[in-house]
Amino acid sequence: MLTTLAVCQNKGSVIMSEKKLESAILGGGCFWCVEAVFERVEGVKTVISGYAGGHKKNPTYKEVTSGQTGHAEVCEIMFDTDKISYDEILNIFWEAHDPTTLNRQGNDRGTQYRSAIYYQGDKQKLSVEKSIKKAEKLFDDPITTEVKELDRFYKAEGYHQDYFDNNPNAPYCTFIIAPKINKLREKGTIWNDE
Repeated sequence: MLTTLAVCQNKGSVIMSEKKLESAILGGGCFWCVEAVFERVEGVKTVISGYAGGHKKNPTYKEVTSGQTGHAEVCEIMFDTDKISYDEILNIFWEAHDPTTLNRQGNDRGTQYRSAIYYQGDKQKLSVEKSIKKAEKLFDDPITTEVKELDRFYKAEGYHQDYFDNNPNAPYCTFIIAPKINKLREKGTIWNDE
C-alpha cells in the first residue's frame, strides 16, 4: 500500500491529510474494457493497462497477442482505501466480466484474455479467496479465474492507455465497451461520472 501526504494551506494554518492508495492487478478480457470500467469507479485514482502473469520480460502487445509470452492483458488499478476497499474492487470485477469462460471474453479469444487476479500480499490473497467463494454463488458455471501472486506488472504501450476515452467512436468502443459501461451503470455500481 502506498501512502501519500497532501499539505494544504488555509488562511495561515496547515491542514495535512493522508491518502492510502492500494493497487489491484486484474484481467477480465481486453484491458480496454477493464480500464474503461474502473476509470468510472469512485475512489479509483488511476488505471493503467498492461501485462502480467507471464514469463517474457518487457513484453510488447504484439508478443502478448501471439500467445507466446504467457501474459494476460490486465490493468493496474490504484484506489483510495478511504473511499473504496479491495473487496469492493473485486465485487465490481466479478460484475464486469464473465469469469467462467476460459481464455475468452466474448469474441476475444486467447490466453491473453483470461480472467485473472494477481494479488499482492497475504491480505489481498485472503480477500480474493473469500471473494471467489461469494462469487461462485452468482454463476451457473465454475469460475476459471487464474489467481496468482503478482510477479511483475508491465505497462502497455501508450496507445492502449485511456483507450475508450480517446477513441469513443472506434467500433470496439461503440459495440463492446459502451454497452458494458451502460449495463454496469444501470446496475447501480459506484460510478464517478466527473
